[in-house]
Amino acid sequence: MALPFAVLRRDATKAFVRTAPKSAGMKRTQIFGITVLILALLIGGAAVIIDGLRDPAPRSSATRTSGTVSIGGPYTLTSHTGERVTEASFRGSYQLIYFGYTFCPDVCPTELQDMAAVIDELGDAGAQVTPIFITIDPDRDDPAQMASYVEAFHPRMVGLTGTVDEIARAAKAYRVYYARAPDEKDDAYYLMDHSNFIYFMGPDGQNVDIFNGQMPIEEMASRIAAALPN
Repeated sequence: MALPFAVLRRDATKAFVRTAPKSAGMKRTQIFGITVLILALLIGGAAVIIDGLRDPAPRSSATRTSGTVSIGGPYTLTSHTGERVTEASFRGSYQLIYFGYTFCPDVCPTELQDMAAVIDELGDAGAQVTPIFITIDPDRDDPAQMASYVEAFHPRMVGLTGTVDEIARAAKAYRVYYARAPDEKDDAYYLMDHSNFIYFMGPDGQNVDIFNGQMPIEEMASRIAAALPN
């Protein structure tokens, strides 16, 4: 499955064709021949570009090609309890993963509330799904901050933080965009811009589904239930 084009996209290769001015004595047959040659070159170039944009083969069992990009991959982070964990720590369990930050004023708490509501909506089957919140603001979100935050949403929610580089690697694996908001003062109350998706991962670390922000809880729960074993 592919993320919306507005969030995850490849820059298309732009081909510029510059033709020389025609001379006054050029014959029509010469013009026709040059035109055919130019069309052939354009068609051949387009084929090369399309071939270059085809999906690459999955590089490891921890990633899955979703449309034009792979979602998921290796990471090493620190849980809200202070334990060092990797993506392998959650093998055997389905996961709902969201990237955000604890100082987020509205979007993040809304999405985490939806994640918790979806797990409750699943009833007994919800025990198969682990909700995970990964910060994109490690400078402020240390394990203690994450612990007090995730406990407010669901008793089984896991908060993950790490160094700046560790967070960057995890975000890259899930194709997450994040950046400090422009024009923010250098103080403790800056905001962060970030993409807004909930990733549904399988017990083998493969991406199963992706939910965009504001998806109805019932629809999300239905799609997750359809993927869970009976």
